Amino acid sequence: MDPNESLHNNPNRLIHEKSPYLLQHAYNPVDWYPWGEEAFQKSREEGKPIFLSIGYSTCHWCHVMERESFEDEKIATLLNERFVSIKVDREERPDLDSIYMTVCHMMNGMGGWPLNVFLTPDQIPFYSGTYFPKESRYGMPGFRDVILQLYHNFKEQPDKVKNIEKNVQNALNQAFKMTNSTDLTKDVLQQTYDSFQKSFDETYGGFGGAPKFPRPHTLMYLLRYYRYSGEEEALNMVQKTLDGLAAGGIYDHIGYGFARYSVDEKFLVPHFEKMLYDQALLAIAYTEAYQVTKEERFKEVAEEVISYVLRELKHSEGGFYSAEDADSEGVEGKFYVWSPDEIIEVLGQPLGDLFCDVYDIKDQGNFEGKSIPNLLQSDLKSYALRNGLKEYSLRESLKVGREKLFKAREERVRPFKDDKIITSWNGMMITALAKASRVFGNKTYFEEAEQSLLFIERHLFVDGRLMVRYRDGEVKHLGLIDDYAYLLWGYIEMYEASFNLDYLQKANILSEQMMALFLDGDQGGFYLYGTDHEQLITRPKEAADGAVPSGNSVASLQLLRLARLTGDVSKEEVANHTIASFTDDLVKYSDGHAYFLQTYLLMQSSAKEVVVLKSEGDDGMDELLRSLQEDFHPELTYLVGNSVERLASLAPFTADYKKIHNRSTAYICENFSCMPPTTEVAEAIRHIKA
Repeated sequence: MDPNESLHNNPNRLIHEKSPYLLQHAYNPVDWYPWGEEAFQKSREEGKPIFLSIGYSTCHWCHVMERESFEDEKIATLLNERFVSIKVDREERPDLDSIYMTVCHMMNGMGGWPLNVFLTPDQIPFYSGTYFPKESRYGMPGFRDVILQLYHNFKEQPDKVKNIEKNVQNALNQAFKMTNSTDLTKDVLQQTYDSFQKSFDETYGGFGGAPKFPRPHTLMYLLRYYRYSGEEEALNMVQKTLDGLAAGGIYDHIGYGFARYSVDEKFLVPHFEKMLYDQALLAIAYTEAYQVTKEERFKEVAEEVISYVLRELKHSEGGFYSAEDADSEGVEGKFYVWSPDEIIEVLGQPLGDLFCDVYDIKDQGNFEGKSIPNLLQSDLKSYALRNGLKEYSLRESLKVGREKLFKAREERVRPFKDDKIITSWNGMMITALAKASRVFGNKTYFEEAEQSLLFIERHLFVDGRLMVRYRDGEVKHLGLIDDYAYLLWGYIEMYEASFNLDYLQKANILSEQMMALFLDGDQGGFYLYGTDHEQLITRPKEAADGAVPSGNSVASLQLLRLARLTGDVSKEEVANHTIASFTDDLVKYSDGHAYFLQTYLLMQSSAKEVVVLKSEGDDGMDELLRSLQEDFHPELTYLVGNSVERLASLAPFTADYKKIHNRSTAYICENFSCMPPTTEVAEAIRHIKA
């Protein structure tokens, strides 16, 4: 909600914040505090419990609960009299969200947002839930009743609350205590594949039933498993899922970009918000699918997603905004849906009729009386054949229609845009752009990635310490493991896209900082927050995939890649130790650790290292370098440099390498066995593809 449209004229303390989510609540009658000592001191001094509400700016049910309860004067009065109320943006404080969401899952067997937790003054939860309606309905307790009952319990049953507090603290300590009683073997790779195969939807693609999420990190695992095992069905699951996503209403066929998830199993009806991390991870998945298959349709979707991000989510100085909302004018999806009359008004006939027929836009609609454009019923090739049309002409007509509809849609009231810049998500997008630039040979993508990386280096490092977010000139919150791990991934991809050793050097420095701040040197793995961070009620370590891969999974894979690039065995030992610390979870819940298992899969693959010493004016190895960049070689590490001295400063094992007759020379090793160096590109390519 726009605060300027609020019925309440007096702002609360959130008016001084920069988070768009917190600012959305700045004119609520609830006496909100941001997370901080001021709120805790008030709680202790007045003997009041804390009401902690965590959400994010593009969360539909967060908006609903705000309208129903947080804007209601009577509810606000009840809260203000009995609780100290704290609002948190989960995207700015993933550390708090992780801890209290874990509690919610332990208490209720489920979680989600808005996340509403009732705490003692010591910040320990004694009750939690997600969305509460204002009044009790559908078997859900009303928020009014929850407030009154929990305050009564806190005041009148302190022993009961104290007992809950003790149990929660013990459970939290156990929840983040890693065990490694199980040996990890190669069987886990097959087991993970089998699990995905069992849950695969052969009709629509994707995994499991409704609601259905894109799960791009699952697709990345399957592509690597296909490369490792040759299992054709792994590739088929990826292609079917990517085709289903691109055909469904979860994809914006007018303006491009993917919504967060679909509420049905067909990928037809989305929850309409668009998140930067989904665009980044799906762009990576489509790009990698193109690498494997060379199917143009995957390249096309990757490029369309990137065009959406560059058009709608880019900061003028570089860097990318977080998200666009599902709602506009208070109605979910209103910006995105159409009626046949609206289409024909813009396109006229016969183009309007054709567009409606192809994109399933009907009078009865497929979403609350309107239609979400989709291609679930219309494969364009078969549609053209069925209707006596040339496929090329059909595509051109639809392209004209799409462009006209896009212009018309731009006249509508746009969904709210969350314009904060989050380091970890930007790391993902930099990775996506760098990967697409090298695979598609697109220099513009690299320049965009470079500009965004410069933005992060300029604005999101404070005295050498990486931070979580930037907005409106303000940088806030110490960076977490996710911020370091995803930026590390970005640096490595930038190196592979450009062969610029500066990126490799920056990756090395960042990795050392990451290990110093987050690594558990005794038990292995990385803590969520650093040694210099505010101490919370527990210090989590996370390994499982959520909407994005965990910081531990990304850190372990990138450290392994960096170890092989530089020959630094200590980094590979850290990656090994990290995996070892989570073996029980990796075996028991392997399908929930798809990204993490990429590290183990890489360890089990036949490792190849390629070092190319380039000579100026000698393009003899250019064909090899393009092959390395364009094709799918996840098990392959490549180092390229003009100066042997510069290369050796980052990768000491190359110190004795020399150019043959001052020509560009390739050194190729596999599983610790090296071929003779060669200046012949055909021979080098043969060794790589062997």
